[in-house]
Amino acid sequence: SSRSFFHDDDGNNPFLQSHPIDVMERSGKLALEYVALHEIHPNEEILLDYGPLWDAAWRSYVNTHPYARPSLFRHPIGVPSDLYPKKWLHTTDKYEIAELADLESNPISPGSVVPLTWAHNGKLLGSKYAYAIGLEKGFSDKFLQLSKDAGIVDLYRKLLTEQEGYHLQSDAFGVYSIGGDNNQTASANNNNESSMEVFAHRYKSKQWNFNMHFVAAWNEEARRSILQALGEAGFDTAVRGLGERFGYDNMTCFHASYMGMTHCDSSVMHSDIYATGDKSWNIIFPLITVEGTDPELNIMAENMNTIVGVHYLKDVAYAMGDFGYHQTIPSNYFDPKDGADVSKEDVPIRVVFGAYCSQIDESNVAMIRHIYDGDDPAPFADQFVDLPIREIHWDKSTGASLATPGRNGLSEVY
Repeated sequence: SSRSFFHDDDGNNPFLQSHPIDVMERSGKLALEYVALHEIHPNEEILLDYGPLWDAAWRSYVNTHPYARPSLFRHPIGVPSDLYPKKWLHTTDKYEIAELADLESNPISPGSVVPLTWAHNGKLLGSKYAYAIGLEKGFSDKFLQLSKDAGIVDLYRKLLTEQEGYHLQSDAFGVYSIGGDNNQTASANNNNESSMEVFAHRYKSKQWNFNMHFVAAWNEEARRSILQALGEAGFDTAVRGLGERFGYDNMTCFHASYMGMTHCDSSVMHSDIYATGDKSWNIIFPLITVEGTDPELNIMAENMNTIVGVHYLKDVAYAMGDFGYHQTIPSNYFDPKDGADVSKEDVPIRVVFGAYCSQIDESNVAMIRHIYDGDDPAPFADQFVDLPIREIHWDKSTGASLATPGRNGLSEVY
């Protein structure tokens, strides 16, 4: 009978003791054979029991008036109720990440860099693909307030609701002077050399119906202010945690940008960093999220066959290294094309922040320049060309920090 194979009362069959997800991943390795329990005579009809649910659906179909029922009958074929082990039937087949399952009871301590593992079997998603970093308690709220004080959040509300003077075309960019609530285009404030200037780049809004903008430093004042704000909020703990976890000599946060959006119909799985000798990281954390929504970020496992969606979480950052593939999950908080009459303060928005940090040395400096020093002004502008040889923001033997950077001695490379 089927029970002799599918039931393992003694617990000696490792296959039947496996988690259902592990069983499903054995593509092509699970097969069923039908074995006759008595001799089959010539012309004897062999019947297959489709199960009570199928039978009930069929009876409902035939008892429905022909004009009121679908033209074709379709219903899954069932299996005997005792065919599979109860362990398989009463266990979720949803991919879940163990480190994120209960952060209230088991928080990630500040500066800890932990590889994400599957909850169902404890295996790694992939050593280069998915780490979580514990941030200082209250970091997210503090950096959000600093960003509000700088005028970043107000700028985003104007950009994402297409206010007059802030409606960028797809893949276009603009430069804005910011400070408090007095955002304006840089051309309107070009006499104030000490003001913070940022560029905003509207990314693929036409191609993907994607209402998302990058915002990053355009001048030196903005670059230093953003790094100082990160340090004031406690981001040095995360940089140091990465450096110590992977045995680096130093680290430089060579580019940082905000990413804000309200709507996304499509996006692409991608890697921001690659071929840097496993010395570079894209560190992403949230500032503003929309409560009660589905996961916002897809992370691809190392086998590239499995993708898991995760929520952005307060005081937690996701770090993806070389070839760490990830993707914005489609969502719809607000689409300015719908023409809804709402104030910019009432529009739900999501804003996250990404910091690109690396041990930049002779082995990878050329690759990092190739990736991030483009000719186009957005999203990675030319003012960052010399930054890797100017500064380091953590060093295992000195007190370098985001607020008080040190030298990294790479000038001889050029």
